[in-house]
Amino acid sequence: MKPVRILLLSVVAAILTSCGTTSTVPITGRKQNLIVSDEQVLSLSNQQYEEYMKTAKKSTNAANTAMVQRVGQNLANAVVSYLNANGLSAEVSQYKWEFNLVQNTELNAFCMPGGKIVVYEGLLPVTQDEASLAIVLGHEIAHAVAKHSAERLSNAYKQQYGLQILGAVASGMGVSDGTVQLGQLVAQAGGQFFTAGFSRKQESEADHMGLIFAAMAGYDPQGAVSFWQRMSQATGGGSSSLLSDHPSDADRIQNLQGWMPEALQYYKPKPAATTTTTSTKKTTKTTKTTKKTTKKK
Repeated sequence: MKPVRILLLSVVAAILTSCGTTSTVPITGRKQNLIVSDEQVLSLSNQQYEEYMKTAKKSTNAANTAMVQRVGQNLANAVVSYLNANGLSAEVSQYKWEFNLVQNTELNAFCMPGGKIVVYEGLLPVTQDEASLAIVLGHEIAHAVAKHSAERLSNAYKQQYGLQILGAVASGMGVSDGTVQLGQLVAQAGGQFFTAGFSRKQESEADHMGLIFAAMAGYDPQGAVSFWQRMSQATGGGSSSLLSDHPSDADRIQNLQGWMPEALQYYKPKPAATTTTTSTKKTTKTTKTTKKTTKKK
């Protein structure tokens, strides 16, 4: 019985794998098998993002909002340049970048597939500067670039329908084309795939990629260690949604330090802002008044 079960599981794995495509994650080179298409993921994520923004309250702090948009766009430009330079131009068209700072005291941020990025105001006292904000946004953007949501949907697809396929094969009934319906899975999943924590492997991969993206955008990656130390202190060791399912604090810091030499190869500091002081010279014109003395004759 055991060999038969192993054989059936092998058949299921072969069927599910053959239905998908093999993708390579940028930067890390990790291979992933995706059952769902970019179009399916983007369609669902855009719907969920629109629903979220209907209830979210945008920040009224103009300076902080501008900072989030500025840092986010710098990262987006760096990512697009990297993709274009590495034969991934086809990926660029799926991103419609948008950056929002919302009124929420939680220490959190997220990036939907397609480049819809949200930062909570509660995170800014911990980031403290643009370089640390770039580390956070780089991490979130990495989830989108690495197609982690599509990977999660694909794995859920396999788990949900794998048993049905196994049952069909075991009973000799075959596999019905109508059984495996991604639409049903997506409807049941709702928005949790885009806001809930990713796997520890995916979170670590996002740390790695995010560090590189921040460096590409001209932000010093060496600030990542001190930022995550502050995050750990602020959350008491990992109570933030941003930290859920992440590696332990000690492992994260060790990993970041290990990736630092690679990140520094991409790092080109942004030119310091040039402050132009305009000196207004006051020209004092001395008007000589010549008094004409009229001699009375």
